[in-house]
Amino acid sequence: MLMNTVEQILVIILASALAVFLVLAIVIASQIIRLMKTLQNVADKAQEFVDSAEKTAELVKSAVGQLSVVHFFQNILEMIQKRTKKDDNKGE
Repeated sequence: MLMNTVEQILVIILASALAVFLVLAIVIASQIIRLMKTLQNVADKAQEFVDSAEKTAELVKSAVGQLSVVHFFQNILEMIQKRTKKDDNKGE
């Protein structure tokens, strides 16, 4: 029960195709792994950017809060100054 020539050629072709697909699968898998690592790095950088933006937003919020307090006291001082000017003008 020896294989005839056609069967041998078919086995060689199928083995070669299997080897090519195996090598191709290994290359594709390694490229996918590299892509995933690159995407992870991009995601890490994006997370750092978001964290930085959150910190900046907190600083701006704090500064705006402080400015609103300063603005409040400024308004009070202006009201006092206007009142004292009115009182001075009435006394004259």
